[in-house]
Amino acid sequence: MNEKYRIVFMGTPDFSVPALNILHENAYDVALVVTQPNRPKGRGRKLHPPPVKKAALNLGYDVIQPESVRTDEFADRVTACKPDLFVVVAFGHILPQRILEIPRLGAVNIHASLLPKYRGSAPIQWVIINGEKETGVTTMFMDKGMDTGDILLSEKIEIAPDDTSATLHDRLAIVGAELLVKTLKRFEADDIQPVPQDHAQATYAPILNKKDGRIDWKKSAEALEAFIRGVTPWPGAFTFHEDKRLKIFKAVPVLTDTDEPPGTVIRSFPDELRVATGKGVLSILEIQGASGKRLLIKDFLRGYKMPPGTILV
Repeated sequence: MNEKYRIVFMGTPDFSVPALNILHENAYDVALVVTQPNRPKGRGRKLHPPPVKKAALNLGYDVIQPESVRTDEFADRVTACKPDLFVVVAFGHILPQRILEIPRLGAVNIHASLLPKYRGSAPIQWVIINGEKETGVTTMFMDKGMDTGDILLSEKIEIAPDDTSATLHDRLAIVGAELLVKTLKRFEADDIQPVPQDHAQATYAPILNKKDGRIDWKKSAEALEAFIRGVTPWPGAFTFHEDKRLKIFKAVPVLTDTDEPPGTVIRSFPDELRVATGKGVLSILEIQGASGKRLLIKDFLRGYKMPPGTILV
């Protein structure tokens, strides 16, 4: 029954790979995989293929990597596949209307939030930063807006107290892949009714840049703990001691009060690093200094002295 759906898949990062794999496992006809061009990575700046390209080639699919999705060449290549559906998962290009009109049934997108909440590029990071208790995945029809199309299905999951954006990302990628197959099967059974989003309820999750990982010590200890988890691994939480950049991976609020200004190291046990915040105290558990090694705080403090009164900014 799956043969009637001819799919062009569009995706780029690791988040997209489980969806492509599950289409293959369920014998959907993936006529073409579209992904971003190879990009330079690492110190050598060598070109590396995106995760979707590697997965697609391993599965035996044709792959194209257009610099632009607005060219006649791209439109002609996709049209020639005669697709029934596009499946789009973290592709990284905004598809123009003329491209969205190519597939017979439309373009289905997997978005890593419970739409209309957290539209945009970084929903996984922002739900943690904002202290949400649950999130999820939504399948929707794409339109020319940013995550504004009609909702098909959604699935909630709880955010664990120790989730980072990395651990939540991996769970949501699997949930999204499974929800994609549920969506396609409901299509096949003519048992799905698209529901327009309530745009008045929309919130946004803008992309995070490297500078957005800087810790604002004026925020509460509780908010900073969530912030650190939300920006781990990207863009990473950091602060400065004098001119030295310190990257913080893990921290916990502690039940103690202080009158010290935010960002001030306060008195504690020798193997602890406690910092005053705008409300409460944050205990740093894992940190990386100039050595480039991620260390438990007790190991870091053996080689790097931060006595009470030290100021972090």
